[in-house]
Amino acid sequence: MLRLAWIITTFSLFLYSFTQIDLGLTLTRLSCWQGIQRKFQYIGYFNRPLSTAFYLGILFFLFGFYFLILKAVRERRFTSKQLWQLILTTVVILWFSYNAFSYDLFNYIFDARIITIYHQDPYQHKALDFPDDPMLGFMHWTHRLYPYGPLWLAFTVPLSFLGWQKLVPTMILFKGLAVVGYLGSSWFIYKILEKINPKTKLVSLTIFALNPLVIIESLVSAHNDIFMMMLVLGGFWFWLKKRPILAWLMLFLSVGIKFATGLLLPIFLLITFYQWQKRKINWGRIWLVSFGLMIGALLMATGRTELQPWYLLWVLPFVALQAENRFFTWLTISFSLGCLLRYAPFLYYGHWNPPVPTIKLWLTILPVGLGFIGYLIEKYAAR
Repeated sequence: MLRLAWIITTFSLFLYSFTQIDLGLTLTRLSCWQGIQRKFQYIGYFNRPLSTAFYLGILFFLFGFYFLILKAVRERRFTSKQLWQLILTTVVILWFSYNAFSYDLFNYIFDARIITIYHQDPYQHKALDFPDDPMLGFMHWTHRLYPYGPLWLAFTVPLSFLGWQKLVPTMILFKGLAVVGYLGSSWFIYKILEKINPKTKLVSLTIFALNPLVIIESLVSAHNDIFMMMLVLGGFWFWLKKRPILAWLMLFLSVGIKFATGLLLPIFLLITFYQWQKRKINWGRIWLVSFGLMIGALLMATGRTELQPWYLLWVLPFVALQAENRFFTWLTISFSLGCLLRYAPFLYYGHWNPPVPTIKLWLTILPVGLGFIGYLIEKYAAR
């Protein structure tokens, strides 16, 4: 029943995502779909209180069932096969959802389009340089130049060709990269713990893979951050396999997607030194320092713009790798909730102007405080 409840809630998220289809975008010219799309858009854009209530309800059930599944896994009432089946079912449902909470997917598509259609350099040309392109009718952030590493283009340009410049097939292909990143990250976390701390591998997998923030920002919004993290986690896996060349390659590939994981360079240098000296590596400390470094990356990015929920993808893998640290688990899960609640004021008001910033701040802080209280209750109840 618990697995069925999770699947129903995930499917509800899939349906809800289509309420956020941009009013300037038509996914297909099929008349039967256009009528359905307008009904979904009516909820998202013209009945905002109902839309916000749906979103908050979905979050409530996602986090509620997440805690119950995590509890069941800790009590060994879930097998590895059952957990992976649930993860794969979640992927199948949400791969085809609309990128409801971010326009970044469209930017990824247009960056590759600058190369495949216009034969120009996205580091030197922005979307606004091509004013006749039909995608400009529903894109955001059309004034920015390409901000990522060159390797992201190496992955996305071929998909731009394969999509035949048709939006829906191209969106599905680009979301496929996020699916690969999500599954790859989950698999590496599982395999890493299988090697160094087998008794926590299922708990760690659950903490990461079923975290609603990970699911929404990876499988719904399809941010490239999850692909970046998959590669760096692969680097740690190759360290455990004592294959340093591949480990370093994975780090450089990760940085080639997005630069945040460049802050993990000292960790890779330290592991190189330890393995060269044939010294035992304390992996718990490695995860703790990596967690701290990625918190630093998150703070730097937040200082440059503002806190974005998907930045937490940089941190959560290292929380999952420390599943026995209940404080980190409580803190980051509650912070995940707070970050996802930041979307609610926009869904209600339809803009980011006052009082939205103040509401976002409180919606981020309050769950963290409740998470800290939850941790204290669990700690003292266990005595």
